[in-house]
Amino acid sequence: MFSHVMIGANDMNASKKFYDAVLATLGHPAGTLDPNGRCFYLTPAGIFALTTPINGEPASHGNGSTIGFAAKSPEEVDAWHAAGVANGGTTCEDPPGVREGGGPKLYLAYLRDPSGNKICALHRL
Repeated sequence: MFSHVMIGANDMNASKKFYDAVLATLGHPAGTLDPNGRCFYLTPAGIFALTTPINGEPASHGNGSTIGFAAKSPEEVDAWHAAGVANGGTTCEDPPGVREGGGPKLYLAYLRDPSGNKICALHRL
């Protein structure tokens, strides 16, 4: 459905360190910086990218926005969360674990990245 997702970053080095660590736990290689200072994570399914805002204003998170990353197991979700906290992220929402609603059971973890963007790792049980 999506070709790419790009989010703002205030400190590219801190953001790249964070995303290199969390995405490595999901089997993705480190991001690549382009000549404009943007960072790209290329996958067969699409691209995840970081950029400093082109308007010169600070990056800010979207209120109500979450970007979810697919995980292959609950253990991968836990490793993702631990890597994020160890590399400048902050935990948010409930601790990693099972969530049940009207649909399938999910194993989730949420973090805020160094710029405040809310992200999630999700495994469908």
